[in-house]
Amino acid sequence: MADVKLIIGNKRYSSWSLRGWLAMKLSGMTFEEVVVPLYRADSHTALKAANPDAPPKVPSLKVGENAIWDTLAICEYLAEQCPTANLWPEDVFARARARSVVAEMHSSFMALREHVPMDFSKRLPYAGLPDEVEADIARICEVWRECRSLYSEQGPYLFGKISLADVFYAPVLVRFYSRSVPLDETCQAYFDTLWALPEFIKWRQTAEKEEWFITSYDPD
Repeated sequence: MADVKLIIGNKRYSSWSLRGWLAMKLSGMTFEEVVVPLYRADSHTALKAANPDAPPKVPSLKVGENAIWDTLAICEYLAEQCPTANLWPEDVFARARARSVVAEMHSSFMALREHVPMDFSKRLPYAGLPDEVEADIARICEVWRECRSLYSEQGPYLFGKISLADVFYAPVLVRFYSRSVPLDETCQAYFDTLWALPEFIKWRQTAEKEEWFITSYDPD
């Protein structure tokens, strides 16, 4: 197979990079990880050098001379190329629901993204959040509860077995953790399950050791 490179940004901050990296790990595909620090004067140039045919954004995937960008496109490519990894649920309607909640995460929750950026270096006491952020949190928790209600007998993840749905909601854990967002029993159990995923732990440990800091991400 052609050489595969995943270009990602700072592990401390880049939520889309985390999604792409987790998907790669769960797929079992062998790849080289290329980290490009973001929001620096040379970031654009470095991203174009790493994957010339992709936009200067993260994550992007370089497969030989071919470029794939946008996390969702990367995930669909992996699902096609690594069918035995079962990145989507096997049941047709579970798979459709999984794609629905992934698409919702891909296109929604802008208030949460704006006010609570992913930052592995932050842990603040819960002090309430703007109404629009609380609405996003409520909807995410509703998604989690609905999925767990439907698929809890098949395993501890959103659709029982781990899938791309969990990949897409993984950065939310960091956002919730950084602001000590209170969760009900069902959502806390799911949070704890995904937080303990070995691949997530590995990313988290690396992120916490990064020496690159972006002051604009400081919520204080």
